[in-house]
Amino acid sequence: MHKILNVALIAHDNKKDTLVNFCIAYEAILSKYGLYATGTTGKRIMDETRLDIHRLASGPLGGDQQIGSLIVNKEIDLVIFLRDPLTAQAHEPDIQALIRLCDVYSVPIATNLASAEIFIRALNDGELNWRLD
Repeated sequence: MHKILNVALIAHDNKKDTLVNFCIAYEAILSKYGLYATGTTGKRIMDETRLDIHRLASGPLGGDQQIGSLIVNKEIDLVIFLRDPLTAQAHEPDIQALIRLCDVYSVPIATNLASAEIFIRALNDGELNWRLD
């Protein structure tokens, strides 16, 4: 198993600005962890912070499934997925599969800014260190 905790960062188009601002606000915390993100989201975060992101494919092009694969392989410890609940997503089955895998493998997933703030503070306080076992 890996030695540091890894965080996946995903955002629907209407939530990308919110996630980028979240990453700016919590850059000092996020910089301590391995970071993975889907395509455009990862590029936006890297352009606006000093964070090193492992970029995967865009969500609709398989990025959500790549994150799911990392979850199955126990390589992701926290998912922050800012979803847009008011816009239909063509790849909704992939999104539901990702959420299901988080449930199957007990990976915390934040789907809105409020839960993301709670989880990032818990991560910083060592509350997710049980995942290192």
